[in-house]
Amino acid sequence: MAAHGEPMPMVSRRGTGLKGRAEVPGDKSVSHRALILGALAVGETRVTGLLEGQDVLDTAAAMRAFGAQVERTGEGAWSIHGVGTGGFAEPEDVIDCGNSGTGVRLIMGAAATSPITATFTGDASLRSRPMGRVTDPLALFGAAAVGREGGRLPLTLIGARDPQPVRYTVPVPSAQVKSAVLLAGLGAPGQTQVIEREATRDHTERMLAGFGAEITVEEGPEGRVITLTGQPELRPQSIAVPRDPSSAAFPVCAALIAEGSDVLVPGIGLNPTRAGLYETLREMGADLTYENPRDEGGEPVADLRARFSGAMRGIEVPPERAASMIDEYPVLSVVAACAEGPTVMRGVGELRVKESDRIDAMAQGLRACGVEVEEGEDWWIVHGLGAGGVPGGARVESRLDHRIAMAFLVLGLASQRAVTVDDGQPIATSFPIFEPLMTGLGAAIARSNG
Repeated sequence: MAAHGEPMPMVSRRGTGLKGRAEVPGDKSVSHRALILGALAVGETRVTGLLEGQDVLDTAAAMRAFGAQVERTGEGAWSIHGVGTGGFAEPEDVIDCGNSGTGVRLIMGAAATSPITATFTGDASLRSRPMGRVTDPLALFGAAAVGREGGRLPLTLIGARDPQPVRYTVPVPSAQVKSAVLLAGLGAPGQTQVIEREATRDHTERMLAGFGAEITVEEGPEGRVITLTGQPELRPQSIAVPRDPSSAAFPVCAALIAEGSDVLVPGIGLNPTRAGLYETLREMGADLTYENPRDEGGEPVADLRARFSGAMRGIEVPPERAASMIDEYPVLSVVAACAEGPTVMRGVGELRVKESDRIDAMAQGLRACGVEVEEGEDWWIVHGLGAGGVPGGARVESRLDHRIAMAFLVLGLASQRAVTVDDGQPIATSFPIFEPLMTGLGAAIARSNG
């Protein structure tokens, strides 16, 4: 499945259900961070289970451009010889982060407190996304950014020559912004503090501690206060990347809505800051169980078993859960369309500034498939039609967004008529084996002539 090039229409239709084991790829969030912190450590970091999707490969290429030695040693196995905190070299060329908002924002944070200049770009989707939410706090360290109108890529970042520690309150829940500030704080003397009113995924904090950084997390009256002592010598690590819960969401949700399904998804990361979707699905009445819970590489994992659940009902998803499942709302809305009654999702304005405006993209596509949707600036309601009740039969736009494309291909597996996605090629950015994995389970998904 190519990551770039001509549009690749795909179609999915109802079949006899999904059965088997779904070996999903490594966690994308952990993979990005392992490469970046490995590049900032002194010595060799070894990573297994790395997601080899285009987003992560672009981050690996960026770390090479900043002077780290990054080498693939086998399937999912990588070696990173780091340059040390503050040791980034100035890249000779533009850093192309492809489709990855996580990659570009974290890399800009890591580079912001080194006395270098770097220019960043990406694909059409990434170039449309706002970067001010990251460049504004990085300016507090002494970095400067010059980009297109609205702070969009291409953007040149001039690193701080005399960086200062920062105390920053994240204005909206965003693990990317929090992580960018913490990575910048590695290069500043003294203590950098990040305050978040709502907890977001904490992979960066966990991994920084694993690499030997002095970092504390405390609950205070302002919220969650993360304190990092800057200019450490990070120790190289051996990192086993857990399987990605965001990727697992697609075979899991497909199994829940496709009659006759029984799918096991082994070794999924269940970090509590990432597992909101699965809690929500169980509240809707999903037949979803955790088997063999264990701990791997500092992250909780388990095997997930999902079976067809024809009696799911719509619920009101607690707004405070949004940060732990923000990437999963598109596929949740597909499950909601196949449940009975309305599913209400609030506090999700972040979805409007992802790879696409995901609220609008899902609302338009679901309506085209015969599902009633209401929406506002930071909320939406999907009025479910019950198991087997979605008419389908539409051609929907993926908008260069991998999660939109996969969500609608999942919907087609439970709709009365086939659902076509105009372009499935962005799927490779995060889930390069999506097509063979799903068809291997029995999903009727295929490439289309349009």
